[in-house]
Amino acid sequence: MRLLLDTQLVYWWQADQVRLPDSARQLIEQNDDAVMVSRVSQWELAIKTSVGKLRIDLPLFTEQVSVIGFSWLPIESHHVLQVATLPLYNDHKDPFDRLLVAQSLSEPLILLTTDARLARYGSTVRVVA
Repeated sequence: MRLLLDTQLVYWWQADQVRLPDSARQLIEQNDDAVMVSRVSQWELAIKTSVGKLRIDLPLFTEQVSVIGFSWLPIESHHVLQVATLPLYNDHKDPFDRLLVAQSLSEPLILLTTDARLARYGSTVRVVA
């Protein structure tokens, strides 16, 4: 099963293993296929760092994604176009999450997330707790 990690999970994988749900850890560790990290997550972390919401060594984080065996998923035109087809929910308009969902649908990949609101986007989203 090809996995796409949401921003929070990949951050926890690297920086805060205690907060990483056991179910996510098991899926990642037992996975024989690709584990992907989207450039969307790198972008989100860069924005949160620049506005002071997060303290992270972004160059080190970026390097570590590959070192630990994950692969970077670029943002492609078909991913961006897929966003336009997603339903818009009043309680969830996060552009980063929407692009991650679009990538999971387009590739396809299983998007692992802790955000239960994303489950309504379909079968490519798996909520871990």
